[in-house]
Amino acid sequence: MTAGKKPPRFVFLLNRAQKILQRWIETRPQAWDGISSAQAGLLFLLASRDDPATVGELAQGLQVAPAAVTNLTKRMQAAELIERVGDEADGRVTRVRLTTHGQDAARQAGIVLKGLNARLTAGFSADELDIVARWLAQVAALEDDLPRD
Repeated sequence: MTAGKKPPRFVFLLNRAQKILQRWIETRPQAWDGISSAQAGLLFLLASRDDPATVGELAQGLQVAPAAVTNLTKRMQAAELIERVGDEADGRVTRVRLTTHGQDAARQAGIVLKGLNARLTAGFSADELDIVARWLAQVAALEDDLPRD
C-alpha cells in the first residue's frame, strides 16, 4: 500500500456486498421460480446429497438453528419442493428429500447463480480470484473463535 493511502475498510465492504447480493437475489423471484434465497440454500444442500437428510443435518449444513429449518421445511413442503420420508434404518426418524418440483427449482436456481458468479468474477484473473477465495475462507475461519452452544 502506498504511503498516505488509507487501507480498505474490509468489514464495511463485506457487509455492504452481502446486503447488495441478498437484495439482488431477492429481487429476482422470476428467476428463482418463486422460492426465497433461504429455500434455494436448502434446495442446493439437498441436491448435493445422495440421500435424504434429517432436520439436524440440514441445520448443521446451513449453519442455522434446527427450529429455523423446521419452519423452512414446512413452507417448502407446502410448496411441494420437498417431502418428508421415514428413515429406512430407524422408523422414529424423519428425513427430507427433494420432490421433482424441488429438483427443477434447484436446477433453475443453479443457472441463476452460475450467471451471477460469472458477473462477479468478470475481469479478474484466476490468481486474483484465488486470493479473494483465500481471504473469504480466512473470514469464515472466524467461526472457530465463536462460543460453542
